[in-house]
Amino acid sequence: MRLVLLGPPGSGKGTQATRLKDKLDIAHISTGDMLRAEIAAGSELGKQARSVMDAGNLVSDEILLGMLESRLAQADVSKGFILDGYPRNVAQANALGELLARIGQPLDAVVQLDVPTELLVERIAGRAKEQGRADDNPESVRQRLQVYNEQTAPVVDFYAGRGTLARVDGVGELDEVEARIHQAIKP
Repeated sequence: MRLVLLGPPGSGKGTQATRLKDKLDIAHISTGDMLRAEIAAGSELGKQARSVMDAGNLVSDEILLGMLESRLAQADVSKGFILDGYPRNVAQANALGELLARIGQPLDAVVQLDVPTELLVERIAGRAKEQGRADDNPESVRQRLQVYNEQTAPVVDFYAGRGTLARVDGVGELDEVEARIHQAIKP
């Protein structure tokens, strides 16, 4: 199974990807986690990414695609993967399609987690408090939601036009949302 999880910040993509990874026995690939690891390592990429992320902006497509291509070449991806946080714009969706075609691993499904904006802000505020994430401060959250609406929301239409999109209600208990996702991706 090769799956993309879409949804705005705070929609539960990371939580559901972790749950699905275990049930489906496939790799969970989070571009946000990859970037945070670079930041924690203090690499040059990490330093560049930190300043961009702290301002609530997105890291360049070129950097993310290169990181993703390297990750998709790793052995644990052979059974499939869940992409969490990528693609974030139509250019990335096109680049991802080209990359997956080149390596012979087309997507099986794309799931959009739908969550009302008020609940997103509430969830992100709670996450910021629990995890102390610098990219979850109120200003960067507002910026990230605006960027999502401008750049990432069109990706939903992109995949809907290709017949690979399933919309899932992302509100409710974790088990309920997970069950909805399983139902949406059943072959």
